[in-house]
Amino acid sequence: MNRMILKSEIHNISLVEKLIDEISAEYKIHTDIYGKLLLAVVEGVNNAIVHGNKLDREKDVVLEYQVTDKEIQFCIHDCGPGFDYNNLPDPTLPENIERTHGRGIFLMNHLADRIEFNDSGNQVSLFFNIA
Repeated sequence: MNRMILKSEIHNISLVEKLIDEISAEYKIHTDIYGKLLLAVVEGVNNAIVHGNKLDREKDVVLEYQVTDKEIQFCIHDCGPGFDYNNLPDPTLPENIERTHGRGIFLMNHLADRIEFNDSGNQVSLFFNIA
């Protein structure tokens, strides 16, 4: 796995965007998949910076990725305590429509072909089919 370590600062999202651009160019990723990769991985890293590490510059976010003939996997890990990913409110329900939080995981679930969390919920793996 290739690795990028980021300080928990929002401006570091641009480094993630640049990485996705480089991977997409190197592996000739179709534009439809590129859009999904960009949105989902940026959302995951943003969640790790804001919710996991609480914007603490002393805490890192680790972004690992691996490309095979069939898929790209991104693994995003923060230093936070994690969360209960099995008990998330549905952002499409009327009572949650006005809420500004809670859409990130929903979005990642719909963009990635597969999503997995570690037991504590401070690491998410996103899988995208490319073949």
